Amino acid sequence: MTKQIYQKTVVLLALAILLPCVSALAQTDVDLDTEFGGRISAGLDKKITKGLHITLEEEARMTENFGTLGRLQTTVGVKYKVLPYLRFGLGYVLINPYDTDSSRFSSPRHRFYFDVTGTLSFGAWNFSLKERLQATHRTGYYNPYQNPATALTLKSRLMAKYKGFVKVEPYAYFELRHYLNAPVIKASFNGTNYCTPQGSVKGEAGWFLEGFNGSYLNRYRTSLGADYNINKQHTVTLYLLADYISEKKVDANAEGTKLKSYTLQKGWVMNIGAAYVFSF
Repeated sequence: MTKQIYQKTVVLLALAILLPCVSALAQTDVDLDTEFGGRISAGLDKKITKGLHITLEEEARMTENFGTLGRLQTTVGVKYKVLPYLRFGLGYVLINPYDTDSSRFSSPRHRFYFDVTGTLSFGAWNFSLKERLQATHRTGYYNPYQNPATALTLKSRLMAKYKGFVKVEPYAYFELRHYLNAPVIKASFNGTNYCTPQGSVKGEAGWFLEGFNGSYLNRYRTSLGADYNINKQHTVTLYLLADYISEKKVDANAEGTKLKSYTLQKGWVMNIGAAYVFSF
């Protein structure tokens, strides 16, 4: 094994250590219907100097079986390749959810992220492992007994891309999303419902929120796609996304004295997407 291959292997193994582990808690399971949606985006990739790029992207997402606009989001980021096989990324995302009831955008969220990507190449094949830590801050009204003000997640993505064709680069990846500061409540399962220690199904027991120090895997994602390099400046990407969502939902009153429900909602979300990037 050459020194370079050894160094690349060490980098990927170090990143792999960050892959999240599963933490299990019993819930009242709720199976959701499969939902279909779409994504379309356009972006810029500006090279500042060798290895350093600034990126800008605007994306629109359709949800509820293509029935409504889910959100618009703007991303500004910086990528820096410190070694041929190691890259760092830093960025900010402005998320504007669309409220169908009021027919307007409301309660934007602010997301900051930092990621590390390690890459190994074997012939025309390119394999990469990316670890991204992100913090998403809520604005507007939210129930502090259900969600933290700032959600912390770790996303781990293993990707394979084939670069043996002239213009088309097909790829596939698998990604895990780990919720790092989930709410933890004082509740026990009686066989049918969740109850507070005093046994009230509706949670008339006073304080039940222990804090936001829980963690679990809440999304499993796989994707198939292909980059079409029209030339050195223009790239179009078409892809399919399949997300299996597994989220714990706490429904409490605004005073934090009543636990209305505590469920694990599970289901598939399928998306088709298209992206365009102009590089210069």
